[in-house]
Amino acid sequence: MKIKILLADDHQLVRKGFRALLEELDFVEIVGEAANGKEAVQLLRNGAKPNVALLDYEMPLMNGLETTEEIKRDFLGVKVI
Repeated sequence: MKIKILLADDHQLVRKGFRALLEELDFVEIVGEAANGKEAVQLLRNGAKPNVALLDYEMPLMNGLETTEEIKRDFLGVKVI
């Protein structure tokens, strides 16, 4: 079984770097990328099913803490880093 990950960071280079590193692992699948917390939550509302959301702390529109609170409230099975 693969670990499904949603990446959220406002820096595209950071997202691409994390994606490149994580895709090297056979047991990891990237199920979505977001440039801010609102996009991350929208991906979840649109049906993305990650096991883990890997979030930046400082993002525009909705920071990592606010995003974590919303994910923990509305998407109970998703772990947040």
